Amino acid sequence: GQLPTWLQGILLRNGPGMHTIGDSKYNHWFDGMALLHSFTFKNGEVYYRSKYLRSDTYNCNIEANRIVVSEFGTMAYPDPCKNIFAKAFTYLSHTIPEFTDNCLINIMKAGDEFYATGETNFIRKINAQTLETLEKVDYNKYVAVNLATSHPHYDSAGNVLNMGTSIVDKGKTKYLLFKIPSSVPEHEKKKSCFKHLEVVCSIPSRSLLHPSYYHSFGITENYIIFIEQPFRLDIVKMATAYIRGVSWASCLAYNKDDKTWFHFIDRKTKKEVSTKFYTDAMVFFHHINAYEEDGHIVFDIIAYTDNSLYDMFYLKNLDKDFEENVKLTSIPTCKRFVVPLQHDKDAVVDSNLVTLPSTATAVKQKDGSIYCQPEILCEGIELPRINYDYNGKKYKYVFATEVQWSPVPTKIAKFNTQTKEMLHWGQDDCWPSEPVFVPSPDAKEEDDGVVLTCVVKTDPKDPPFLLVLDAKTFTELGRATVNVEMHMDLHGMFIPQQDVKTGTE
Repeated sequence: GQLPTWLQGILLRNGPGMHTIGDSKYNHWFDGMALLHSFTFKNGEVYYRSKYLRSDTYNCNIEANRIVVSEFGTMAYPDPCKNIFAKAFTYLSHTIPEFTDNCLINIMKAGDEFYATGETNFIRKINAQTLETLEKVDYNKYVAVNLATSHPHYDSAGNVLNMGTSIVDKGKTKYLLFKIPSSVPEHEKKKSCFKHLEVVCSIPSRSLLHPSYYHSFGITENYIIFIEQPFRLDIVKMATAYIRGVSWASCLAYNKDDKTWFHFIDRKTKKEVSTKFYTDAMVFFHHINAYEEDGHIVFDIIAYTDNSLYDMFYLKNLDKDFEENVKLTSIPTCKRFVVPLQHDKDAVVDSNLVTLPSTATAVKQKDGSIYCQPEILCEGIELPRINYDYNGKKYKYVFATEVQWSPVPTKIAKFNTQTKEMLHWGQDDCWPSEPVFVPSPDAKEEDDGVVLTCVVKTDPKDPPFLLVLDAKTFTELGRATVNVEMHMDLHGMFIPQQDVKTGTE
């Protein structure tokens, strides 16, 4: 096919690539060594390259020819010959584990630099053109977090906003929202933007020893949205995981009888809204978008009724009969919550405070808290992306992978949140990855642009390809076939040509 002439830049993707080292194997798909790959668009042509992230974790494992650094679903032991005393000593030093820098989930832009990110306190700088691994950054040197999301937000000035969990002070577990500035003052040009990192605010965890797991958060023009879900990490179990010989993943537990709490932080005052808003127990990973309308915050997420999604990706389940054997016990559901921030404080108990046209409700309880129920927008989509120019604003379109009862995507979809219409692209034996929307330079409408996705074929003999769709009509504009073995990946970003630093750095 033909690619639009304006499409110039790099699609950079990240995900797990190597699951066996020597005779040792990871237990979980999300544990594999990070593999970066990129598609460079230049004058109507596409160039592909891929490279393992040369993290400290990767280097140690390769050198030892076995897994020596623990990942979330795989506990590794430095030396099986060490005696029990040595083990007790390591157990003590493992209360807060030394986490991996195998940053395999996403790509983040901070200032002019690009970083591979995971969910620990480490990120790795990379060269977006050559995929070379550069220095390691430890968030913990600048802010007291042990875990951080790999789905940051970017404000209009290019600053990065992200959230992390601080489990450092015993009994003072909290969630921190922090900001990494996009540029540093002229006289400090040599310093990194992380030196100017600032904590915007902190939210104490409802349970000091059981912080909530979260993979993303929401943002509107004036608020940050943080959802504390009853899918929690048990810190005491985590501290003893090493000596018990179990993985950290086994320290996560979901309590279906609990509530899910919504926190709204005012971006100007940096204070949390005092009204308590909550909904029923749910597990979710991805926020789609959020915006404000007539005194309400509207936010869309993809939620599950249990935590079976993580369990499906244990490698023992990912065999050739995967599609037959592994069925989601909870289908991903796109939920829209409508939260009346400015409501009548004297409203009657049991009254619905939502005044926008929506089936979502927010009902006042006796104690003054507000119980929210969502509007169901659609089912069966995951890995959602939007036109990021509409982030935090009222929007129409979600681009996502389509998953039915199996967690592996078979199609990609474009969903209109206003009309509920859905367009699809799919072909037999094709597994597409997260679709990335790229706006056209003279875009007038939200869906003016293209959607990019990497497609892996079921039969390893069939070559994978990069697919380019017209975002408006969802018709195929072109595909670039790549004669290599490509892996299913997780997330990535498109870097327009003008943001790719040229030169010899």
